[in-house]
Amino acid sequence: MAKYIAFLRGLNVGGHRVKMTDLCAHFESIGFSNAESFIASGNIIFEARTANTAAMEKKIEVQLLKSLGYEVATFVRSVAEVVAVAKYKPFKDSVLKSATALNVGFLTEPPSADAVARLMKYKSTDDDFRCNGREVYWACQTRQSDSAFFKVGFEKALKARVTVRNVNTIARLAGLHGPGRT
Repeated sequence: MAKYIAFLRGLNVGGHRVKMTDLCAHFESIGFSNAESFIASGNIIFEARTANTAAMEKKIEVQLLKSLGYEVATFVRSVAEVVAVAKYKPFKDSVLKSATALNVGFLTEPPSADAVARLMKYKSTDDDFRCNGREVYWACQTRQSDSAFFKVGFEKALKARVTVRNVNTIARLAGLHGPGRT
């Protein structure tokens, strides 16, 4: 079986509190194995027999809607994909060193050219973006809450479902579950 990581949007924010042990049990109830959580923000590592991430996303979303009573957008990546995201350098070193935050937005499919064009309209001295496959990177040079883009967000700019994680979270997941780890 291969190992995957599900990035879930909207858990443990806005009144949607879920115990991570319960969440892992939901994953196992639909046939995934060895489910474990990583920090209480909707990062679930699990094993699956299939390699069809779109089918996994749908299966998880249906189960969580049924069990929790609300929609939980789900974005699944293989461990190898998470390692690649962690290693990817979307910006020059000078931008990375001066950024107060570097975030990754996960999508279910690569953004269209129109979506990328809409996103790039928010590029400024404070905010810069790069797209790579099904991920969108955001370097913020100010406090995120002070950023003009923060008030808009990826979903409105791209007109697509997105969940966002800090690159430090991605790097920690890659380090814990990447090659040579069990």
